[in-house]
Amino acid sequence: MASLDTETRKLDLIETPYTETWEVRTASGQVVCGVGSATEPAAIVRFDPATQHFDVLRRSSTIVLDPGYLSVPQAIEFPTEQGLTAHALFYAPRNRDYVAPSGERTPLLVKSHGGPTSAASATLNLGIQYWTSRGIAVLDVNYGGSTGYGRAYRERLKGQWGVVDVDDCVNGARFLVERGEVDGKRLAITGGSAGGYTTLCALTFRDLFRAGASYYGISDLEALARDTHKFESRYEESLVGPYPQRQDLYRERSPIHFTDRLSCPLIVFQGLEDKVVPPNQAEMMVAALRAKGLPVAYVPFAGEQHGFRRAENIKRALDGELYFYSRVFGFALADPVEPVPIENLS
Repeated sequence: MASLDTETRKLDLIETPYTETWEVRTASGQVVCGVGSATEPAAIVRFDPATQHFDVLRRSSTIVLDPGYLSVPQAIEFPTEQGLTAHALFYAPRNRDYVAPSGERTPLLVKSHGGPTSAASATLNLGIQYWTSRGIAVLDVNYGGSTGYGRAYRERLKGQWGVVDVDDCVNGARFLVERGEVDGKRLAITGGSAGGYTTLCALTFRDLFRAGASYYGISDLEALARDTHKFESRYEESLVGPYPQRQDLYRERSPIHFTDRLSCPLIVFQGLEDKVVPPNQAEMMVAALRAKGLPVAYVPFAGEQHGFRRAENIKRALDGELYFYSRVFGFALADPVEPVPIENLS
């Protein structure tokens, strides 16, 4: 954070324990905003510029976490296509009670955020800590098109959705493999909604990841263009092209039309009342993998829409995804979790 004197144009940095700030509002000589950090959950705070003091008004969580189990992200920049670089947050595994055997490299889970023109945040995310506390590294990719890196970076995704985002997720994983930080034979990718689309594209059109998880992911861009809700109407035209004039692009970038290229296991999570990405998109992908004899799991949730809201379903999805990877990559789980049925897994 910083304060700017609009008359002298002097910028003074404000010391704060927080690494991210948003929705700043000022009134009566005080500032109210949202804040967070890698070790502190999101909160609403009031800041007094005169005393430089922060008062926490409301925390998003009252859970107190032992820092010995928290992985603090490292912001990395890595080479990608066309001589450019892309950005991501890398979380190494961390658990104060356990260490990996000497010489063993960790599996890597690449996260593709939704939006797609939003961004991954470094604020404490228990969903990420779930993985790192269990010995799995996480790369949360801010692929080209993400906010926070300037307009040129933001506009990389213009007309290139399903290409730039996928390239950056692939190249981020390769970068960590080449640095010797993760196991190149145990790479997985996961994402929800638009991130699920990137996940399905990466598994369909690239040959790097060995497994993946799609949460209510888009498999048919044409269906999205025809049936999406009013709030995001025509959003995809800036990301792909005008429809139906560029129907060819919508088909070329829809994984559902190229299931013959799929060659690795996939687990799919889907809300059965989802109006944004209807269940039939998930079910078509599952049917295609089933027909090819590839390991596949389908976990539908009655009553859930676009994004899961019930605590028991969120837990079930995380545990199910972990169980799926444990079977695919062949590692034992420290704690028992409820299995998910996996078809075609010998």
